[in-house]
Amino acid sequence: MTSSSRKDTLYASPQYPLADFAFDERVAGVFPDMIRRSVPAYGSVTGLLGLVAGEYAQPHSRLYDLGCSLGAATLAMRRRITQPGCRIIAIDNSPAMVEGCRENIAADNAPTPVDVVCADIRDCALEGASVVTMNFTLQFVTPEERLPLLRRIRAGLLPGGVLLLAEKLRFTDTAEQATLEGLHFAFKRANGYSELEISQKRAALERVLLPDTLEAHRARLQAAGFSQIIPWFQAFNFAALLAIR
Repeated sequence: MTSSSRKDTLYASPQYPLADFAFDERVAGVFPDMIRRSVPAYGSVTGLLGLVAGEYAQPHSRLYDLGCSLGAATLAMRRRITQPGCRIIAIDNSPAMVEGCRENIAADNAPTPVDVVCADIRDCALEGASVVTMNFTLQFVTPEERLPLLRRIRAGLLPGGVLLLAEKLRFTDTAEQATLEGLHFAFKRANGYSELEISQKRAALERVLLPDTLEAHRARLQAAGFSQIIPWFQAFNFAALLAIR
């Protein structure tokens, strides 16, 4: 996404000990390549997210991108907003990601103003929001903090406001889990990742990225007060949902 982004070779050599995955400067430097080669249909999901956000953006409202990383979802929303008086608030707790996001926003000429904030999304107040997006972000929030966060998001949404949530999924059926996980690994191999890279990154993410089932997402969003939850995209073990206030 940034002109300075490089090919992801972070796990190409054996690492002992293997540290937990973190959104640090090393990851930020290769993130566009990493996510393109790791998340099936990431570009499609992000582009369509912008389209949906444009449909639900209300005049003189805020749109939040929580866990914005380098700003892909922020830019997708920014380029689709046609309502007057909108403002996007992009938030991430990684200084390296925030720096890259600011560079990407500065290089874009869409008119909607954007504030890029370095902060923990669990501590940020949301208000006057017509759209909130969490693009592969909730899975990195500890499970016990997910419902309180979703309740705060719902409380910050205007009537008719929406949450756009994209997540990696797990499945209770072991055969389904094995099949879709296997297809995900095949996707990574097809994109040039070695078996060592796949296994090391999987181990690095094991205690950091904690996916839920689609049923768990539905139940949690309902408990948070959303009136309608609509899955609108799935590619292997990755899915996107629209939750309406």
